Amino acid sequence: MSKILVIDDDLTTCNLLNKFLSKHGFTVITTTAAKKAIEHLNETQDFDLVLCDLRLENGDGKDILLRSGELYPDLPVIIITGFNDLKTAVNIMKLGAYDYILKPIIPEEMLSTIDHALKDKREKTHPREKPVEENAEKENAETFTDSEYISAQSKDFQLIMEQMSLVALTDYSVIIYGESGVGKEAIAQEIHKRSKRKNHPFIAIDCGALQKELSGSELFGHEKGAFTGAVTQKIGSFELANKGTLFLDEIGNLSYDIQTSLLRVIQEREMRRVGGNTDIQLDVRIIVASNKELWTTSQKGDFREDLFHRLNEFTIKVPPLRDRKEDIMIFAQHFFN
Repeated sequence: MSKILVIDDDLTTCNLLNKFLSKHGFTVITTTAAKKAIEHLNETQDFDLVLCDLRLENGDGKDILLRSGELYPDLPVIIITGFNDLKTAVNIMKLGAYDYILKPIIPEEMLSTIDHALKDKREKTHPREKPVEENAEKENAETFTDSEYISAQSKDFQLIMEQMSLVALTDYSVIIYGESGVGKEAIAQEIHKRSKRKNHPFIAIDCGALQKELSGSELFGHEKGAFTGAVTQKIGSFELANKGTLFLDEIGNLSYDIQTSLLRVIQEREMRRVGGNTDIQLDVRIIVASNKELWTTSQKGDFREDLFHRLNEFTIKVPPLRDRKEDIMIFAQHFFN
């Protein structure tokens, strides 16, 4: 079993990479500090690969790359960088990095790069610089699937894209916060497209548009004759999204009763249609969105606190476009085209 040292000053990134790589059979050691990473390298010789962010809060990935090269010349080091320029990448390669991965991380690309590095290490080949042309092709490939308009240049949105790529590797429930119009549903769709559920349905529901009396039927479906007007059986959004992703926009608008039912479904991973007596097993990833902080809402008694904790496995906050003005022309050009 190959052992990987992961170095990133963002604890969430470390945890997600640990979870993802462990699921793929690797032994993973993580650290958020450059100094601690160098201590790990000084103390042990049994790492098979190093995965390191270029920009660290208390150090530099280049320092780790150079120290690793001094201690273990055949130990492949893969650098993660959010700086999308060829000059930086080529310089890193010249310093001895095996390869680099641009943020946002594409899971399949990361695994492929790691596999190639470990194979070359086993064959006792040395890290080699890749041609600039190949790096250029790789750079051009770093685009979002089917949603090019979501790409942006601001630091805030680069962080959001990294968060999307990382959380997509898991089945965590996600809360997306942001004002109306910032693209919360587009972000939810991108997480789905980058996940293992991408070949299954993505179902989006606007909770603010649901009629209170019919919201249970919309979410969970109903049996024929369950209530006046139920002349046929209806399949609800949860069933439609089975094996895929259910996106609940403006979840804070759901009534307290429906919140209670939703909590049970999330806890038990099963549901009953309205008027039904048979439990239906579910495998659905939940992504929700709100323009209000759900924790604050729960403290006011308008949202179930236990439901909040069930949903709050990962949070993405999307700033409005007026706070990231460097992205304006990207969106303008997209819609102009």
